[in-house]
Amino acid sequence: MDILNETKFIMKKYNITANKSLGQNFLIDEDVILNTIKSANIGKEDLVIEIGPGLGTLTNELVKNAGKVICVELDKKMIQILKDRFMLFDNIEIINDDILKIDLNKLIDKEKYPNVKIVANLPYYITTPIIMKLLETRADFESITVMVQKEVADRLCAKTGTREAGAITYGVEYYSEATKLFTVPNTSFIPSPNVESEVINLKIKKEKRKDVKDEDKLFKIIKYAFMQRRKTLMNALQNSEIGIDKEELKKVLNTLGIDERVRGEALTLEDFINITNLL
Repeated sequence: MDILNETKFIMKKYNITANKSLGQNFLIDEDVILNTIKSANIGKEDLVIEIGPGLGTLTNELVKNAGKVICVELDKKMIQILKDRFMLFDNIEIINDDILKIDLNKLIDKEKYPNVKIVANLPYYITTPIIMKLLETRADFESITVMVQKEVADRLCAKTGTREAGAITYGVEYYSEATKLFTVPNTSFIPSPNVESEVINLKIKKEKRKDVKDEDKLFKIIKYAFMQRRKTLMNALQNSEIGIDKEELKKVLNTLGIDERVRGEALTLEDFINITNLL
């Protein structure tokens, strides 16, 4: 049975319809699944955490290739499907919980695999919080391979200091090396979303940067710079809750040779780090 008919069979058997509020679109493209597994370089020494497995289409290939797969699924309807579908596999654990509320370090520490990889077809509506959660936990991941909306992929993988970048771009560059892998047409899903998707890979940087004096302050400054991205950095930060003195910021920008009228979107990650350190 091909993936499309298998998916339709499962949906009919369990009386399932895609939950729009959970951003559910079911993947039915075998090439996309196999290319995702290949791109993530999944092997028997890997612990894979899959976020939002849904009907288990991607999971079906992950359990064949990985040492162990931990599925974290929020929708209770999907939990029974996953349990029934993979009852004969002994290398899978299914958790009914919100990935944003799980202690990932605790989850990983109880396992004894040399590599931990995240693989997921992420719900569009919550992509950014999940990505930042995964990065900020500093859990011992080797890589994050995820399918996201193409527009979001463009932003996640953009270069800081360009118009394509957003606040999250700086976090992605700070914690990882981002690469676009391949585009996924909307016909690869049922129901078909209105946009194309992209599979991307974030290779986690193992070494914590030693030249950053205050990470929390750095990302607060970046956040407020992009909350009002059409304003100059001076005006955006002056109106924020960070409490940065305008004259002090002007002095810092002059010291770094940065125009006082600069907007946050024109600054690279290194620029923001230098500004934060001097402040």
